[in-house]
Parts: sequence; structure tokens; C-alpha cells
Amino acid sequence: MRLLSLETIRLGLRNLWLHKLRSLLTSLGIIFGVAAVICMLSISEGASADELRMIQLLGTKNIIINSMKPQQSDKVGQGNVRMVEYGITPGDISSILETLPHVAHVVPLKEVAHRVRRGEHEYPATSVGTTPALFQVVNIKVARGRVLTDADMTSDNNVCVIGAEVGRKLFPFEDPLGQTILLDRITSGVPFTVVGVLQEVEVAGAPERGVEERNLNREIFIPETTARAQFGAMNVRLQAGSREMTKVHCSSLYVAVDEIDHVLPVSELVKRVFAHKHEDLDYEVRVPLARLQLAEKKKRNNQFTLGFIAGISLLVGGIGIMNIMLATVTERTREIGIRRALGAKRRHITTQFLVETVVLSTTGGLIGVLLGFVGSQMLSRIAEWTPIVSFWSVGVSFGLSILVGIFFGMYPAVSAAKLDPIEALRYE
Repeated sequence: MRLLSLETIRLGLRNLWLHKLRSLLTSLGIIFGVAAVICMLSISEGASADELRMIQLLGTKNIIINSMKPQQSDKVGQGNVRMVEYGITPGDISSILETLPHVAHVVPLKEVAHRVRRGEHEYPATSVGTTPALFQVVNIKVARGRVLTDADMTSDNNVCVIGAEVGRKLFPFEDPLGQTILLDRITSGVPFTVVGVLQEVEVAGAPERGVEERNLNREIFIPETTARAQFGAMNVRLQAGSREMTKVHCSSLYVAVDEIDHVLPVSELVKRVFAHKHEDLDYEVRVPLARLQLAEKKKRNNQFTLGFIAGISLLVGGIGIMNIMLATVTERTREIGIRRALGAKRRHITTQFLVETVVLSTTGGLIGVLLGFVGSQMLSRIAEWTPIVSFWSVGVSFGLSILVGIFFGMYPAVSAAKLDPIEALRYE
């Protein structure tokens, strides 16, 4: 019995080898179907992973509030001088600290300058007054030197920690530590000593995908107390024939929550605090965790949609295999009759044809996996992200190719086995 089964399998493989070109053409549907599944899912996986990583850089335990200039802002002043006041206030910060539960840190950020100079070098970097807790909240580390300390806050020290790109632009051939840079105001610059250089970090957001936030590589961080003492709360913007003075106590506010499960409930409380204190919409609340969950849901939907579309290719490939195998049954009717006359049973005929279809689909699946992997790497040169070929996408697509071979090969195999031996021998 075992020898007969092995002989049946050998006959199936031999027939495929005798018709190599036809076997290859029959497998093309499976090959391209599997390759399409892997390529499309790898692109989706890579794009989603890139977006999720960008959102995670903002901190999944953080709630971010940004001051936003309202469209209908109250402006007071005389002549060409106008003053606008909006955004986060010290009262908002006190309310969050005193009334909201599960708040671990509240970190204010105050933008005070947008240009930095050092000798002949100049760079459009954003200078931000903040507290030492920022480096813990957003999980950024220094490559050289140190971060801001509580002593810097107490003494109002004119020290700063610069982003990696700022360091490269201002100090292309020197060590920035201990050097002095000028943070520009309207007519002059305020000197600050560099005490730390941040590690190179990925940009936390991508404008084209709606997750733009901060580029820490282009920022300079100074103590909040020094920012208030040196720059005050008033910013002046010069325009042709006019001068606008804006008063913003805090540009952004990071509220760090103790546990990730408390992030969404606390974010709702933060929104209530600001809605109660601000009649104008001069603020914006962003919750990276909520955006992360939305992005993950979007990722799952994209994977299902793309997988379904690519799976249609496998279905078409399976139909192609069934059509070819039905034609093969007709072509080999006399062979089937001879085998039956020599003692082959129906299960032997069924096994022979199933072996052929499974080998076609399995071989096509393996070639498709290889082609899908190569195709995804080629697409990485075109796309703005690196496609990720996951193990599960390879396993699912390859497994489906085998199931397709069995499912669509069963009907031709059973049809061949049901042929009457006498009628098959008479077939010309």
C-alpha cells in the first residue's frame, strides 16, 4: 500500500515535470497572488509602523495642550501698535495641579526666540523655556554634557541644552560644550552657555500625515525662570508699517499621567478645565494615546482591505488551476482508464491529481513569497517608509496558497476518479 502511494505521488510529479511550461503558467496566478498579498501588507505594515512610531515619540502617557491664536482675537492698541493676549495661563496650570487626579508632571514650554547666532553662523532654531522634567516626560537624552537642573531654575542661569542639528549647524568643527550662543530678540541677542547636546531623535510627527508636533533636533531648551526673566511674556512681531505684540504665558503644556489607563479620563478633565476658563478657542488639546489607538484601528482596517483585495488574486489563481486540471483530466482520460484497468483504485487517481495541484500551488506559493519579499524591498526605494514583511503575512499567504490548491484541485481529482474504466479505455 505504501509503495503504491509513493508510486502515485511519483507519477503526479513526473507528469508536472513533463509539462514544465504549462505547470509554470498554471502557477502564475498563485505566484502573483501571494506576491501581491505580501507586498501590499508589507507596505501597509511599514506605513502604519512609521506613523505609530511617530505618535509614540510624543509619549503615550502625555496630554499636550498648545496655545492657539483665535481667529477673532481681541486687539488693543494705538495707531500701528496692536497687542493680543491668548493661550495657556498660570491659572490653568494651577487648576490642573490642584484639582486633577493621576497627574505625575506638568511641564510648561514657552517659546521665546526663533533664531540663534554664534559668530558668523546663524540658524532658525526655536528657543524654549521649560523645566528639567521635560527630558523625562518626552524621554530625550543628551549625547554630551547634561540636561537642565533644578539649580539652573533656582539661580536663573543662562544655560541651554541644544538639539543635535543646532549643534551641527553652529559648531561644525568644534565641541559645543561650554561655548556661548546668542538667542535673538528684536535688536540684540541674549548670551547662553551650552551645557548639553541632545541625542539625534526622530521627528515626532509628519506634516503630510497629520501628526506634526515638534522637531527636537532644531530646538534649544533654557530654564523657564531664565526665559521669564530675560524675555518676559511679551513677544513682538514686526510687519510692514505695523507692530503686533502678543502676550502668551505658555506656548505648550505637557501633562504627564501616572498610568496609561488614566490618560483618556484625565484628558477629558483637562478639556473641561480649559472649556470652563477659556471662552475663545485659544488652545488645542492633543492626546497621543487616542491618536495612537485611532492609528492602530486604521492599520487593522487597511490590512483587512488590502488583504482582501490581494486575496482575490489567489482566488483567480485557484480558478486557473482548476480549469487547467479539468482540461488535463480530459486529456488524460485514456491514461486514467489504463491505470484503473491495471488495478488502481479511485483514491489512487484522486491522490495523483491532488498531488499535482498541491505541488503547483505550493511551488507557486514559495516563488510568490520570494517575489513578494523582493518586490517589497524594491518598493522601499520609492516609498517614504520601509515596508515591513511580517512573519504572519508570509505564513497566511503561503498557507492560503496551499488551501487554494487543495480546494480547487479536489473537484478535478474527484472527477478523474469517477471516470468509468471501460469508457476511459474507449476514449480517443
